[in-house]
Amino acid sequence: MSHEAYGLWSVALLNSAIFIMFAFSFFKPQTARDWRSFGAFSAFLVALFTEMYGFPLTIYLLSGWLQSRYPGVDWFAHDSGHLLEMIFGWKSNPHFGPFHLISFVLIGGGFSMLSAACWPVLYRAQREGRLATSGPYARVRHPQYVGFLVILLGFLFQWPTLLTLAMFPILVVMYVRLARREERQALAEFGEAYAGYMRSTPGFIPKLGSSGKLEGGSRLGPERR
Repeated sequence: MSHEAYGLWSVALLNSAIFIMFAFSFFKPQTARDWRSFGAFSAFLVALFTEMYGFPLTIYLLSGWLQSRYPGVDWFAHDSGHLLEMIFGWKSNPHFGPFHLISFVLIGGGFSMLSAACWPVLYRAQREGRLATSGPYARVRHPQYVGFLVILLGFLFQWPTLLTLAMFPILVVMYVRLARREERQALAEFGEAYAGYMRSTPGFIPKLGSSGKLEGGSRLGPERR
């Protein structure tokens, strides 16, 4: 398999549409901020599938170095786009390689977090004019953004490209800024109730142990990131 593995623009478009619509069914963006975060997520997926099935820009740019370091690999075969499996010498089908399996776990976990956080908890709380502190929100303040980033990290394990590797830290910064803006708005609306929630619940790295769920009160202690 060589260059014929690429140039499949309809496949790239179809895969992008499937994953974007799948995420949309969970996230259901409503506000301009929601659409901004969802748009950045969608741009990452389009860039990823463009290289996966359309034009392998990363392989072309790195082909000289890759061929000199790993001369036994046909770098323009489609399976060789699984760079981590190739570089670490996984000789079998890369779809069953360790990095690909890690990718499946991360992507599945990210979508599960989105499905558990957004519509069942967040939007119901917004309609009722209260804080979302149950479900995933009992362990982390921004599970929707964590879910997006975990999905994108999973795709990086599966098919890393120069463009998506460059985009990922930018998306991390963007989601952190969006989360901070949401927190300022929540503090203005809910006051001490949200301040207590911030002190008891980390922002982006879920905590283990007790759920930390607040029922209108707060717990004293330093704010957890």
